[in-house]
Amino acid sequence: MPMTISEKILAAHAQADQLVPGQLIEARLDFVFGNDITAPIAIDVFHKAGGKKVFDPQRVALIPDHFVPNKDIQSAQQAKILRDFAREHELPWYWEVGRMGIEHVLLPEQGLVLPGDLIIGADSHTCTYGALGAFATGVGSTDLGAAMVTGRAWFKVPESIKIIYKGQLRPHVGGKDLILYAIGQLGVDGARYKALEITGETIANLPMDDRFTISNMAIEAGAKVGIIPPDELTENYVKTRAKRPYHFYQADSDAEYQAVYEWDVSRMEPQVAKPHLPENTVPVTELADVAIDQVVIGSCTNGRIGDIRVAAQILKGKKVSPEIRCIIIPGSQEVYQTALKEGLFDIFTEAEAAISTPTCGPCLGGYMGILADGEVAVSTTNRNFLGRMGHINSEVYLASPAVAAASAITGHITHPAEVAGE
Repeated sequence: MPMTISEKILAAHAQADQLVPGQLIEARLDFVFGNDITAPIAIDVFHKAGGKKVFDPQRVALIPDHFVPNKDIQSAQQAKILRDFAREHELPWYWEVGRMGIEHVLLPEQGLVLPGDLIIGADSHTCTYGALGAFATGVGSTDLGAAMVTGRAWFKVPESIKIIYKGQLRPHVGGKDLILYAIGQLGVDGARYKALEITGETIANLPMDDRFTISNMAIEAGAKVGIIPPDELTENYVKTRAKRPYHFYQADSDAEYQAVYEWDVSRMEPQVAKPHLPENTVPVTELADVAIDQVVIGSCTNGRIGDIRVAAQILKGKKVSPEIRCIIIPGSQEVYQTALKEGLFDIFTEAEAAISTPTCGPCLGGYMGILADGEVAVSTTNRNFLGRMGHINSEVYLASPAVAAASAITGHITHPAEVAGE
């Protein structure tokens, strides 16, 4: 019986010859992890379940990334729970401040999440690793606590939706625009409990950083995972990083999908999601009169070195509007060091932007850029829910690093071509 990529990965981990959507399975996990918000609860579950040791220290990671460097006493206590548990169980994959990064940037960089893996993380954007051809999905802290004991989890095999992008992208259009467009077409629950399989000639020519962005936001359409068929580009990314063997899965040519969408993106403009849902997407030119107070460039969605380079290219030789503030947040220490060595921080500081150590920070309304009553932000993050980044009367527009950087210069939502003189 033909199967999709997701079905093949789940079948391999459930030791089944074939699976069908809706089937309930128990499957072996390759990797599990949590952060400073979700892992403390999972650790409590671990202890209450009678856990004495994790199923495999090499396959468990704890990443303090949401409120670090510690924002307050409560966040310091949360981070300490992770630190103490990691030391007690001799977990090698715990990163302290100064060595760490945002989990969904850090784990692929470190070669710990790999093609063909079955991965759960106590964070909704675990679906990011679908960009590597892995089945990766977010779970609750209780599921993580149980998985740290057993190394296994229950799944319902999802139906798959296939998205085919074709056509050559125009300048200043990238992965963020592709996924915002898809969410706009599908809606925030249009792929609920489905596996998005994302393919086509456009994706084949897309850099890994853009692929991570696409998979990262699959959850914003309700999907369990946003999986991209692995190819030569995937191999080039993982072969020097991988800490263990990996496997490439491809869908059978006659695999069945719940739906198939094919979009020609050759005339697509940069996309922006208006408040207060990621599905409220429109071309950037429809929002030219929207004044802003803040720009954030970073997060697990767009904090990779490719994103930072795009922002620097737009901001080079220019100034952030004196009416607003612009915050740059590299996604990991590796990204930070690379940007520093390439002189990108000189560009940002000369443009009068602020640069942060790696952190999730303002994305979830944590810190490092909270919005006040009535303020408006353009952000490269993944959610713009009511009150997501601060005051309930603030507004967040989601956009690519190119649009965000261009908007920082003008003080209103701007097509990058406008500041590039194109």
